[in-house]
Amino acid sequence: MVTVGSPPSAQAEPVGELLVRLQGLYQKAEEASEAYNAAEVALKARQDDERRLGAELGRTRTALGAEKAAAGRLAREQYQGSREFSPYLRLLLSGDPQQAVDQRRLTSREGARRAGVVARLEQGEKRAGALAAEARKALEAQRVLSGEQKRHREDVAGRLKEVERLLAALTPEELARLGEREEAVTAGAQRDLVGSGRLPDRTGTPTAAGGAALGYATAQIGKPYVWGAEGPGSFDCSGLTSKAWEHAGRSIPRTSQEQWARLPKVPLDRLRPGDLVVYFPKATHVALYIGDGKVIQAPRPGAAVKVSPIAANPLLGAVRPDPEGTPLAEFTPPPLPEAATAGDDSGYSAEEAPDAEDVEDAEPAAEPAAAPTSAR
Repeated sequence: MVTVGSPPSAQAEPVGELLVRLQGLYQKAEEASEAYNAAEVALKARQDDERRLGAELGRTRTALGAEKAAAGRLAREQYQGSREFSPYLRLLLSGDPQQAVDQRRLTSREGARRAGVVARLEQGEKRAGALAAEARKALEAQRVLSGEQKRHREDVAGRLKEVERLLAALTPEELARLGEREEAVTAGAQRDLVGSGRLPDRTGTPTAAGGAALGYATAQIGKPYVWGAEGPGSFDCSGLTSKAWEHAGRSIPRTSQEQWARLPKVPLDRLRPGDLVVYFPKATHVALYIGDGKVIQAPRPGAAVKVSPIAANPLLGAVRPDPEGTPLAEFTPPPLPEAATAGDDSGYSAEEAPDAEDVEDAEPAAEPAAAPTSAR
């Protein structure tokens, strides 16, 4: 095996092995990129928590200040009242029994008010202390996440530099052979998948939201892949799918792993346009199904958003962001721009695809009772 310090050549390393090694580097970069995306999402959540806690702590301290002022007034009143007759003595000396009873009631209410001030003061002190401790904890967690984010960013950058060095060492002839081998692998995988009968017999229609997501993704064709990007000028794989569905009015998880983990699964033979197709055993790549055995995806660095065969990468399964949606009666797909299928198809592959049974056994997403059978 040729090392990074000694660039490979076609003679030193067969093109098939070179393709596997190159895709392995892409796979590691994709995993690090998705880990970076997950850390970014968690960091934003922590920052939101810190802002919320800070605002709540401010309100609590303001209320605590008011209670302290009330407690100060209470102390002064008690000091001043100590020089007067007690309410019981006033009751005995009063010439008007009803007036004495009324005064006793007022005195009782005043005592309750003062006790309430003291209780609220104690509660406010405890609440302020708890919020301050929680805010400190959130800040520390934010520091940890920032460190994780930095490590993931450096990991991605290192992996991609390794890929760049590997490609830069190849001659034009070697690059051409590498591209031909990649195309042949993709075409063979697509033929096998179509021939297996695991895809829908015909393309159905999307839901209204699925159609909007598809329209958004189509409009991004030709924009470059940039890891960690979610538009508008560039995208990574999950940045494209999450933004497409956000445009359709539905918020879905940011990363491909979370999209696979949290969205309802749907069998491949029930795919409809707008569904998300997830790849590789670790769910490190994702694309948007458009029908007819094709997807729109942001494949990898150096490539652009494009239309690819669904089998361009090893399939893990599919998920549906809107399982409760009803497919449209009619749908005209958005026109694809010229050269929509040009460029690299493969994303990141270093591991074997899951068994066909694993994909077929995916838990189906709920279908609305009124959905036409032709629009699965």
